[in-house]
Amino acid sequence: MPIIGTVMVPHPPLIIPEVGRGEERKIQNTIDAYGRASKMVADMCPDTVVVISPHTTAYFDYFHISPGKSASGSFASFGAPNVSVSVEYDSEFADAISEQALLRGVDAGTLGERVKELDHATLIPLYFLREACGGELPFKVVRVGLSGMPLAEHYKLGMAIKDASERANRRIAVVASGDLSHVLKAGGPYGYKEEGPIYDDRIMDVMSGAEFGKLFDFGEAFCERAAGCGHRSFVIMAGCFDGTVVKAEKLSYEGPFGVGYGVCVFTPDGTGEGRHFLEQYFRGEEAKTEAVKDFEDEYVRLARKSLEAFILRRETIKIPDGLSDELTKRRAGVFVSLKKHGRLRGCIGTIAPTRSSIAEEIIRNAISSSTEDPRFDAVRPDELKELVYSVDVLGEPESIDSLVLLDVVKYGVIVTNGGRRGLLLPNLDGVDTVGEQISIAKQKAGISENEPVKLQRFEVVRHY
Repeated sequence: MPIIGTVMVPHPPLIIPEVGRGEERKIQNTIDAYGRASKMVADMCPDTVVVISPHTTAYFDYFHISPGKSASGSFASFGAPNVSVSVEYDSEFADAISEQALLRGVDAGTLGERVKELDHATLIPLYFLREACGGELPFKVVRVGLSGMPLAEHYKLGMAIKDASERANRRIAVVASGDLSHVLKAGGPYGYKEEGPIYDDRIMDVMSGAEFGKLFDFGEAFCERAAGCGHRSFVIMAGCFDGTVVKAEKLSYEGPFGVGYGVCVFTPDGTGEGRHFLEQYFRGEEAKTEAVKDFEDEYVRLARKSLEAFILRRETIKIPDGLSDELTKRRAGVFVSLKKHGRLRGCIGTIAPTRSSIAEEIIRNAISSSTEDPRFDAVRPDELKELVYSVDVLGEPESIDSLVLLDVVKYGVIVTNGGRRGLLLPNLDGVDTVGEQISIAKQKAGISENEPVKLQRFEVVRHY
């Protein structure tokens, strides 16, 4: 049967009285809303509750569903060891989610680490649900983690949970556990960034209106700077309602400690053809990609032609006729970067020229970016229409002896220690300071943070 309802809730440990020791009264609105949301779920009499947690086992390219028959946890790490929760897992429904995820091409299941202890993002909603149910949990639980994959894959996992629910003879409710921004106040534990309050305003508008398609509009870099842990949880929950009209109610929002806490409840209200948000998102992305192609310059067109020829026919093209002298006669280091749905899909390049022309560098590095970047699987033919390219032509590196001569927007950086050398391009999403730039370049080179390095900077001409 269809999913009977979902809730979006935060997980601040101090909301538990034995942890907060009075401080919890400063978020009384959240406590009251949590109680209302939990009572709504309890009144639905679910057989199984799926808890989506940002703090359970997570992998970059796999959604982990907690295996086993049962689990328990306490707030011992928060100074309240006597407050604990135990659950019985619904292993049958966990397997059903895994099966439906596989059918949708989503890597999810119970393989990997077996962690029996419940994390606090799972414990806190279960604590409130137990109170709403009269002191014990009358339902089974499935705990689902997040991944490092794009938002679209998280939405697909939600669709798989929906598929499994519709095929199961049990009542399924879903809890999306997640705090909002952690950077709302200068005096808060994580400081202040301007993206924090903006994120919270936007996400509460989206969720309170059940406008789930807008969840894809939050860029990765923006979400990272806003420092919220709940966004992917909310996207999975949204996928559970794909094609469904949803009644949404905002119960509370506050952030007195510098972290945003939002509570919303959602119930299905029939089918809605206009609410297949993943399909809409993919159509929009394809339209954007096609529009970009119309304005690609000869550098990017060459990279695309080279990559597509190799992926589709395993052919390395020759330098086409009609290219400019800049491409065919000049030599330089070149990086080719691929993005899919706004996220990096591959990036390989050469610091200095290795071939007779920029054109040859582009042809070779476009292929390498799609097949040899160790961070990603090789690009599949079905992905080609979704890729957006950029080509960076590097200027001559120059040695520098001071960090003040670096600028993360204008200059890339090369760090060297002995035979180890790492490079980071300029003007990258999520790299905002020279310290971050150097740290990432060191990581790429296998150089530890405290090891000295020689520095070089370089400029690039970026082609789209």
